Amino acid sequence: MISRTRWLLRQLSRELWFRATIFAVLGCGAAMAGVIAERYMTWDPPTRISAETVERILDILASSMLAVTTFSLNVMVTAYGSATSNVTPRATKLLRQDSITQNALGAFIGAFLFGLVGIISLGTELYGDRGRLVLFVVTLAVIAFVITAMLRWIDHLSGLGRVGETARIVEETVREALRDRAVAPTLGARPYDPAQTADGDHAPIATPRIGYVQHVDLEGLSALAEGAGCTIYIEKPSGAFVFANQPVARVLTDSGAPQDAETTARIEQAFVIDDQRSFDQDPRFGLAVLAEIASRALSPAINDAGTAIDVVGRATRLLLEYANAPRQDDEILYPRLRLAPLVASDLLSDAFGPIARDAAAIVEVQIRLQKALGALARSGNGEMRAAALREARFALDHAERALALDSDKQKLRDLNATIAAI
Repeated sequence: MISRTRWLLRQLSRELWFRATIFAVLGCGAAMAGVIAERYMTWDPPTRISAETVERILDILASSMLAVTTFSLNVMVTAYGSATSNVTPRATKLLRQDSITQNALGAFIGAFLFGLVGIISLGTELYGDRGRLVLFVVTLAVIAFVITAMLRWIDHLSGLGRVGETARIVEETVREALRDRAVAPTLGARPYDPAQTADGDHAPIATPRIGYVQHVDLEGLSALAEGAGCTIYIEKPSGAFVFANQPVARVLTDSGAPQDAETTARIEQAFVIDDQRSFDQDPRFGLAVLAEIASRALSPAINDAGTAIDVVGRATRLLLEYANAPRQDDEILYPRLRLAPLVASDLLSDAFGPIARDAAAIVEVQIRLQKALGALARSGNGEMRAAALREARFALDHAERALALDSDKQKLRDLNATIAAI
């Protein structure tokens, strides 16, 4: 589990401007390579490159990259708007973090600044024969790099903002989060039942902030608990919504004495709370976003049952992988921390509950739901089986109230009976 500082750095590195800034700095540095070569290298160039030749190439590069960057930004804005309207606004966060998009824009901006700095340097006669030769070689390398980035960007544009591609990105993000939880169900802390903290000896740690818990610094909390001689029960893990002055954790000191104010403040600071949920540490959010994609597709304005069926398949694949993942004893990295593991019923409710409700009158989606839940019931995971049976009954209840034909209802009853007999 990463610390708060590393998590913040990871969030920073995912911002669009971060990579663009790095490429811009590299572009300016590459343009100055010729100046360094002119001052510190003493070799004679095998050929002479005129300033006009290099300047003409740089001028074309700078002007074209400015136009390409502007066009790419327009495409991105259009893709984000399409994803917001046709997929779900929650998925646009992942689109903004897409590495291919960020690298392409960074390459275009870096190449533009490289050409601009190179033209200015040529105009001020900072380059001699050696400098112009180095600048010419670097310019060829930059052109090759830009062409490669542009080809990848063109191929990537075919799916940017599309429903299927966005669903795939969400699926991959959820798979990573679920894989972490399969290996470490409590992220290295000791498991516990939240009812254990009902004892009055567990001092609550409240926060004045309102919002979603995006990250919990388990590493920092563990070090703090070791130093203070206490056990920390995390009541609000990543994804939980916190109201003002609501406890995010409870503390039980070894001595039974009240917790000092400084330690209390440091525990509160270990919880990153913001307006929106984060996909990190929170696989339930990713499953809920997948369900939102299906619900949007099932709306009367779109009426796309195929996308809902596709989402059911993706969610089933993720949950089967999670249920069948090799279980091992969770390595206790933070013995003084207590964290409740994921509950299978919550995962299935997040993934399938909205679809069962919104597709109540669409028999094709309901049949796929029953089959998917039957597969989960046969996964061999007892908790997953019980949750799948409940969710299948829930979906059937919705369908019974919404479907018009008795024959469609009977199909679902037969499927549900097969699941119940597993």
